[in-house]
Amino acid sequence: MKKLLATLLSASMLLGLCACGGGAAESKAPEESKAPVESKAPEESQAAEPADPMAELVEAAKAEGSLVVYGSCEEEYLAAACEHFQELYGIQVQYQRLSTGEVQSKIEEENGNPSGDVWFGGTTDPYNVAAKEGLLEPYSAINASHLLGDQYKDADGNWYGIYKGILGFMVNSEELERMGIEAPADWADLTDPKYEGLIWLSNYNTAGTAKLVINTMIQKYGHDEGIQYLKDLDKNIQVYTKSGSGPSKNVGTGECVVGIGFLHDGITQIVDNGYDNVELIIPSSGTSFEIGATAIFKGAKHPNAAKLWIEYALSPECVELADDNGSYQFLVIDNAQQPSQAADFGLDPENVMDYDFEDAKNNITTYVEEVMNALGGGDDRFQTE
Repeated sequence: MKKLLATLLSASMLLGLCACGGGAAESKAPEESKAPVESKAPEESQAAEPADPMAELVEAAKAEGSLVVYGSCEEEYLAAACEHFQELYGIQVQYQRLSTGEVQSKIEEENGNPSGDVWFGGTTDPYNVAAKEGLLEPYSAINASHLLGDQYKDADGNWYGIYKGILGFMVNSEELERMGIEAPADWADLTDPKYEGLIWLSNYNTAGTAKLVINTMIQKYGHDEGIQYLKDLDKNIQVYTKSGSGPSKNVGTGECVVGIGFLHDGITQIVDNGYDNVELIIPSSGTSFEIGATAIFKGAKHPNAAKLWIEYALSPECVELADDNGSYQFLVIDNAQQPSQAADFGLDPENVMDYDFEDAKNNITTYVEEVMNALGGGDDRFQTE
């Protein structure tokens, strides 16, 4: 009996040890099943995917819902660009056409609390003044990688170029023939007394085009000689228009016989308005050029919509609207189709003088004051409306 009890006790203990061993093996199984890295790979792969900065910018801009644009290009192009931006992103756009000088004065008065968000179009001389005064917001644009060169952007990202225009003369060939006067071939010709009362230029105080003329003459002839040239030219000026494109709009009608401005504005008068009596002249000793730009105002109320506008302005979606809306400037991004009209009229975007943008940026405010003082402060020829 004792032998039987001992045998049963031994068997019971053996079974207990086997049961404990089985439990230990089972408790390790879940840990081992979690061990393989493969089970976490999908989550880790998904987390490693980089965010799309453009998609994030679009969503942030849409959340703001509005944008205010001050445009210094021609109004038809400005309207088309703003309306297309609104169609693309569903962001409500308000816009106003102002000369570059007017925009500069406006944001200087507002001093960091701008009523607008972005500036679109117009030559960069006033942009550079605004940048120097700290009134533009630097932005590192993704689409700036498509610019044709570093000269088409501010080194600190204050503005980006969207087009290039050639400075020259537009003349009414019929009027000159009727008067028995030859067309001017170069800058020096414009000071000849035979052109007295026949030349139109834009207002140095209000138009970026006229500021470019000042810088061009100073860089071409030297400081004192350049200002003297503008004094001599003034004797033949009939009207100084508020906007840089003002002279071109009056050449075809004959009200202005010789206009100084950007030659793409003359192309508009020929191609769109049918004035085949308008002749374009590139000054024989050389000329300068504008870079039409876009920028964000410091303190913009809709900063993300403003950044999205810059990306849009540096895309074919925007700049290719120009030649469909009467603006025939050369484009400065590599993925846009150039307007054929500029080349058809013999304009070459590379046939221009070297232009010192730094001198223009640092000194144009002083130069304008010096020129206006030399001209006696101006008179009723200087239009502001």
